Amino acid sequence: MAGWQQGQTVELTINDLSNRGDGVGRWDDRVVFVADTVPGDRVRSRLTHIKPTHGFGKLLEVLEPSPQRVRPACIVADKCGGCQWQQVAYAAQLAAKHQQIIEALQRIGGLTDILVEPVLAAEPLAYRNKATYPLARSSNGTVKAGYYRKRSHQLINLNQCPVQDTRLDPLLVSVKQDIQNRGWSLYDETKHRGKLRHLSLRIGHHTGQILLTLVSTEPLKDLDTQAQQWLENYPDIVGVCLNLNAAKTNAIFGPKTDCVAGQLHLEETFVGLRFQIRPTTFFQINTVQAERLVQAMLTELNLQGTETLVDVYCGVGTLTLPLAQRAARCIGIESQPEAVIQAQQNATLNNLQNTNFYVGKAEIRLAELLESGIRPDIVVLDPPRKGCDPAVLSALLQLRPERIAYMSCNPTTLARDLKLLCEAGYRLTKVQPADFFPQTAHVECVAFLVV
Repeated sequence: MAGWQQGQTVELTINDLSNRGDGVGRWDDRVVFVADTVPGDRVRSRLTHIKPTHGFGKLLEVLEPSPQRVRPACIVADKCGGCQWQQVAYAAQLAAKHQQIIEALQRIGGLTDILVEPVLAAEPLAYRNKATYPLARSSNGTVKAGYYRKRSHQLINLNQCPVQDTRLDPLLVSVKQDIQNRGWSLYDETKHRGKLRHLSLRIGHHTGQILLTLVSTEPLKDLDTQAQQWLENYPDIVGVCLNLNAAKTNAIFGPKTDCVAGQLHLEETFVGLRFQIRPTTFFQINTVQAERLVQAMLTELNLQGTETLVDVYCGVGTLTLPLAQRAARCIGIESQPEAVIQAQQNATLNNLQNTNFYVGKAEIRLAELLESGIRPDIVVLDPPRKGCDPAVLSALLQLRPERIAYMSCNPTTLARDLKLLCEAGYRLTKVQPADFFPQTAHVECVAFLVV
């Protein structure tokens, strides 16, 4: 077809949203992905990358705005890469996420006629309990903290962020000024020079306790003095920590974190339980939505107090411990030793004596359960975005629990793994999505299977 060239300007109507957050339209029988657009928009776009069947465009002008287009809550929404959907009405966001899951199950999993419940809606703003900001200096030498511009490493300076807990906003401005006054050098990733790389703020949604963590290539002069000042100026800060990361890497945290003042953890309540959370602990960003999804799991699993349950990829026990309150025995498996230590501490903190946590690869630990004669009634899976390793699914099928609850933040890899489980004799009964990340294309869900 003629007229399909990079740099070409096209007009098209946006009909859908992709799982990476772009608007989706068609021009001359080809799919075009355009960021910052909304279903129903009529737009003018310049083609930036093209393939035979599809292309990517840069939004030049909204010719006719969609009824679903809203004014972003963030003043830098058109620049910052932290959110993709600030311009999309929240109801349309939920609809797109619901459809994203259905399409993945059908297209990748070959699963049809599956009950996908409506997405559990969230408060669309002020939900994030953790924010980690890269640091840099502006052209005039002042300290900047924020998120990177979309598809770049150019830092967009922020003084507040509408999706993070509002109690963290006052800290951002003042801590940047304190860093400026201390004269600490900031890390330059292109030259691998300087010290201070990131500022991380974490808050207990229910308790209000805050951890402030600096990530640096090496110790910072007079940090202990500054840390004490932060504790005195902000009573909600319970700990100031320093994480050392001298590697040439995009990973935020290094392997070592020390408490400079106060304590190394904040305390949070989650589904009525107490949890200690450290600077590098994995804990769901949206506390309220995570609690709602756990409650949905408890309702669906309907534990009677007689079950043996295994939680694979258990982390610090976020799922294990609420389930342990209603099961006879819970076993957690996790590859990170520090997470297992914290899970054991959290179990002790809540006087839960029917839990055991083990460090190791999931497939090896599952095989050991089989060898020891332990056949769990239920297995809970909560893998990273890449989904379960084939060896884990193979070991799981050897155990063959009666029920599986698979929690996922990636519908694509979830659908892939569900296909394998269903081909092996399991039946998918229900999928419950929950919106953990409003204003973005990400969606969390839990799928329930029976044999």
